[in-house]
Amino acid sequence: MFNEVYDVIVVGAGHAGSEAAAAAANMGSKTLLVTMNLQNIAQMSCNPAMGGIAKGQIVREIDALGGYSGIVSDTSAIQFKMLNKSKGPAMWSPRVQSDRMRFAEDWRLMLENTPNLDFYQEMVRGLLVNNGKVEGVVTSLGIQIKAKSVVLTNGTFLNGLIHIGDKNFGGGRAGEKAATGITEQLVDLGFESGRMKTGTPPRVDGRSLDFSKMVEQPGDENPDKFSYLDITKPLTQQRSCHLAYTSEKVHDLLRDGFDRSPMFNGRIKSLGPRYCPSIEDKINRFADKDRHQLFVEPEGWNTVEYYINGFSTSLPEDVQFKALRSVEGFENVKFFRPGYAIEYDYFPPTQLKHTLETKLVSGLFFAGQINGTTGYEEAASQGLMAGINAALKVQERDEFILKRDEAYIGVLIDDLITKGTKEPYRMFTSRAEYRTLLRQDNADLRLTPKGYELGLASEKRLKRMEEKHEQAEKFVEFFQNTSVTTGEINPILESKNSSLMKQQDKMFKIFARPNIDIEDMKKIESVSNYIEEHNLDNEIIEQTEIQVKYSGYIAKEKNNADKLTRLENIRIPDNFDYSKLKSMSMEAREKLNKIQPVTISQASRVSGVSPADISVLLVYLGR
Repeated sequence: MFNEVYDVIVVGAGHAGSEAAAAAANMGSKTLLVTMNLQNIAQMSCNPAMGGIAKGQIVREIDALGGYSGIVSDTSAIQFKMLNKSKGPAMWSPRVQSDRMRFAEDWRLMLENTPNLDFYQEMVRGLLVNNGKVEGVVTSLGIQIKAKSVVLTNGTFLNGLIHIGDKNFGGGRAGEKAATGITEQLVDLGFESGRMKTGTPPRVDGRSLDFSKMVEQPGDENPDKFSYLDITKPLTQQRSCHLAYTSEKVHDLLRDGFDRSPMFNGRIKSLGPRYCPSIEDKINRFADKDRHQLFVEPEGWNTVEYYINGFSTSLPEDVQFKALRSVEGFENVKFFRPGYAIEYDYFPPTQLKHTLETKLVSGLFFAGQINGTTGYEEAASQGLMAGINAALKVQERDEFILKRDEAYIGVLIDDLITKGTKEPYRMFTSRAEYRTLLRQDNADLRLTPKGYELGLASEKRLKRMEEKHEQAEKFVEFFQNTSVTTGEINPILESKNSSLMKQQDKMFKIFARPNIDIEDMKKIESVSNYIEEHNLDNEIIEQTEIQVKYSGYIAKEKNNADKLTRLENIRIPDNFDYSKLKSMSMEAREKLNKIQPVTISQASRVSGVSPADISVLLVYLGR
C-alpha cells in the first residue's frame, strides 16, 4: 500500500500539522499528512478567532515566510480588529473573528491544491526508530509507512482525558477519540513526558440570547487584513461580537458546584494556562472581583452558534447551565454543548534543538501543544518551522533558525527550548525584548527574503515586499529633504495645540512630533500630491509614518540587538561537559548540562544561570 519512502511524514492535521505539511511539500519534499479524521483538518478546537496580542504578529510572520495561516484567516474572517491601536506600533496586534467551518474548509482546499502532498486517515500508534534515527511510523492497523523524517503535531490527543464535572472519558477533543501508544514508546526511548490541561467554554444558541442587554463590539471602521499578498481583500461587511458580564449571583452558583469540580476535587492534577483560566479558577483566584467579562462570539457568517469566551469550565453541565442563565441576556439560554477540560501528554521542550528536532532521535521533530504551548498561532508557527527544518534535513541543506531579534517565532522557540515550560506557554509582546523591531507591519520586510531563499515564499511575494520597502524609503526621504513654510504648517500646528514654527524647516522634524499624524501632513499640498502621484497605498503610508516617528527607538533597539548578536556568534562545543567548570554554580552546571545551549547568548538565557556563570564559561572557552 505504501511502497515509497516519504521525505516527511506529518502526524496530526491541526494548525501545527497543516503548516508543517504545507511547508515541507512547498519546499519540494514528498510529504504525507496522517490524521485521525480528514474532515477535521485545521479544526478550531477552541475559540473561532486568529491573532490577538503578539499572536497577530506571529500570523503575519507565518504569512511573510510563505505559510498559509494568514491567507486562510483573511478568507474566513467575519470581523477584523487592530488591537492596542492607542499604544505605539510595537504593540499593535491584528485579530480576526473567524467563520469556524469556512476556516477548516479553506485550509483543506489549500492543502489539497499543494503539490507533493498526500493524505491518509488513520491513527499513528508508534514510530519506526533504528539506531537513534526515525525511519517512519506505524498505524493502528499495523501498517508501516517509511520516511526520512517525521513531525509529531499531536495537539491534545496524546492520552487525552476529557472532564465534565465528576465525569471523565478518553478523547482528544469533543466527539473524537484519544491517541495512544506514542507517549509510551517515546518514554521507553528516554524522553521525559508530562501532563497539561486546557479547557473550552459552552457553545450556545444565539436565538436564545437577548443582545439588547449586552454591549455591541463591532469590528474596525476601516478593516485591514493579515496576508501581505493581494489575493485576499479586507472585509467590506462584518459581524459584531457582544460583551456581557458575570455577577455575584453567577459566582455564588458556580461556587456551589466546586465540590463536584475536577479542578478542586483532585481529579485534574495538571496545570492549565495561566493567562486563559477557567471561570471557576477566576472566581477562586480573584475573589474580590464582583464581575468578569464574557465575550459572546459568533461562530460564523450564517450559523446561530455562539462561543462564550471567558466562561471556560469543567464544572458539571447543570452548574454551567444554571450559572450562565443568571448572566444578563442569557436568561433563556440554550446549550449546543457544555464546556469541558482536557488533560493530555506533552514533552518538555528542553529536549529539542532550535530546529525543533529532538536531541534523542535524529529526524524526529515536535511542534505545537506536544511542546507545551497553547494557542493556534503558537502551534502554527512551530509547525511551519518544523516542516521547514524537516525538509532541509532531508535535502541536506543548512538548518533554518530565527533569532530573537528577527521574529516572535524566534522568541517563542528560544523560550521553549532554553527555559522549558511547566504550564501551557502563551506568547505576549512583553516576552520579546526587541518588540520595536518585531512589529506586525514589517514582518514581510524581516522575513520574506528568508522565505524566498528557502523556496517557500514566491517571487511575486518578494517583489511586492521590495516595492513596499523602496516606496516607503523614498517617502521617508521626501519628508527628510522637503521643507515646509510657516504659512503652510502653522495653522495645522495651531489646531493641534502644538508649538508654532518660527521659520521654514524640514517636514521630517514636524512629522516626528508625537501629536502630529499623517492625516495632518496630508493637509500640506506637496504631501497629498506626492501620495497621489506615486499611488501610495495605506500599507506604505503607515510604514513611512512608523519609520519617521520611531526612527530613534528603532535605531537604539537595533544597536542593542547587534551587541547581543556577538554573543550569539560565540559557539559552545557539542555535548560540552559543564561539570568540569568547578567555579560555576552547581545549579548552572546542572541546567546547562541538561539543555546543552548552542551559543553563549542562549546559555545566558537559561533559568538559574547568572552573569558570573557566563563569565566563567567565557574564560574557559577563551583558553
